[in-house]
Amino acid sequence: MKAQSFSFEFFPPKTDKGIENLAKVRDDFAKLNPAFFSVTYGAGGSTQDSTINTVITTQKESGIPTASHLSCVGSSAEQIREILTVYKENGINRIVALRGDLPSGMRNIGDFEYANELITFIREETGDYFQIEAAAYPEMHPQAPNYQTDMDNYVRKMNAGADRSITQYFYNADAYFHFVDSANKAGSDKPVVPGIMPISNFVQLARFSDGTGAEIPRWLRKRLEGYGDDLDSIQKLGNEFVTTMCERLIAGGAPGLHFYSMNRVEPSKTIWNNLGLIT
Repeated sequence: MKAQSFSFEFFPPKTDKGIENLAKVRDDFAKLNPAFFSVTYGAGGSTQDSTINTVITTQKESGIPTASHLSCVGSSAEQIREILTVYKENGINRIVALRGDLPSGMRNIGDFEYANELITFIREETGDYFQIEAAAYPEMHPQAPNYQTDMDNYVRKMNAGADRSITQYFYNADAYFHFVDSANKAGSDKPVVPGIMPISNFVQLARFSDGTGAEIPRWLRKRLEGYGDDLDSIQKLGNEFVTTMCERLIAGGAPGLHFYSMNRVEPSKTIWNNLGLIT
């Protein structure tokens, strides 16, 4: 089995307090010696500057390679070229290449309509300088008309030059394994890293999942709903469930785990410790 890769994702803080908190979270996770960190990104300029600053600061101060999410919708080729130049000048060599969503009120889709076009552009501009991750959706992208179309889009991104993919979070390991098998049969055998979202606040998770198409198994949803405001019980069940799912993913050959930390240490670190992962 190839060496597994573990990583943690952050979002750019908006306040001084958020910046201070992320520094502490980042330093705590850095002690685990992950393969890399990643920082999320907003389309069309909504969080581009804060993402760039957070990426550069995170890598410089933690010593951990840091990937920038880069969404292309609403952007021009020149804007993307300038961002890539800034990253190269600062030693950033990982990109999570995404289409992104067009911000409300913005009508100009820009020079790129799909993520595969962004990936092709990055490769044409920078060769093999960047390690490129693409997005994968084991339970299908919420805007895809059907599973086959979504799989065709996925393979197109990987063939455009992505090195591997990171999935949307999910709570059904079978969906992940089915996706990997389907991708292999469709002609892409590049690594698919499961995205892991710890369960700590069910109300927020349910709302977010309903919007992204990530399914929470009915039995799990009912159990979590039944706890009401009992956060301790929600977190206990959530930790047990996610840990068991991660154990199955790793045993089944997943090339690693990518934790959606939500800029918090304990939820992801609890799963890490439960799995007995080596720092």
